[in-house]
Amino acid sequence: MSNNYVALMGTKGGPAIRPGSSMPTSNLIVMNGHKIVVDCALGVTKGVVDQGMALKDLSLIFISHMHSDHYLELGPLLHTAWTAGLKTKVTVYGPKGLDAYWDGFIASMKADIDLRIEDEGRPDLHNLLDIKFIDAGTVFEHDELTVSALRTEHPPLIDCFALSFKTTTKHVVFSGDTAPITALEDFARGADLLIHEAMLESALPALMARIGNGSDKLMAHWLRSHTFAHDAAKTATNAGVKRLALSHLIPSDDPTYGPKDWQDACAAHWSGELIVGHDGIRIEL
Repeated sequence: MSNNYVALMGTKGGPAIRPGSSMPTSNLIVMNGHKIVVDCALGVTKGVVDQGMALKDLSLIFISHMHSDHYLELGPLLHTAWTAGLKTKVTVYGPKGLDAYWDGFIASMKADIDLRIEDEGRPDLHNLLDIKFIDAGTVFEHDELTVSALRTEHPPLIDCFALSFKTTTKHVVFSGDTAPITALEDFARGADLLIHEAMLESALPALMARIGNGSDKLMAHWLRSHTFAHDAAKTATNAGVKRLALSHLIPSDDPTYGPKDWQDACAAHWSGELIVGHDGIRIEL
């Protein structure tokens, strides 16, 4: 096994969980010695630990956008890391609004934080987080690792980003949440691995009937703001990437559908290696 990999810790699209379902979006990417958490949905803390990473070693986090299935557990992740011995600063790159979220989380936990600072001698948790707002372009460069962002199409949100992690020898791209966009093809050009969100078109009516609230707004959101698996396959082919992994799966918890359905959806448009994501899968680079 190499020292460079991506772990898909949560592969479900959307924030809700039900009996038997996978967990919402979180990832861990390890490149050139950097251990980077990408998105922090419900379950990210256990996901990091299950990958063998000590929480006190957290240093770098990227949040793609402000939907709860991408940042809900950011505060609890950092608080739990703090109780596990985190003493060094963690830098979080993400869209505007993260500062308000963090301030609100700190306020909600003030009694506990103050008590642990006094009773256990811990550093002030509020001072351990450095939030940096991102925009399209290069957002991070260090130790031959360059992280770039591309604004995606995920209405009604504006600040939603695909993320590229590139070294001199490896290139990994996360699509983020997005409708199909041609700009992603250039952004991911020749990548070793493209991790793309995906919906299974044939499964959406049953999913809507199962979880919908009687309004057609949820279906309208899916159709204007997300990508069918076959369109993700087209993007991967047009970008000339080496491998394609599907994640943020919609649906991810319908037993009627399995990996073969996702493979069949992509088959006409993608001839390379296809990885259908599941929680905890580690993809070596």
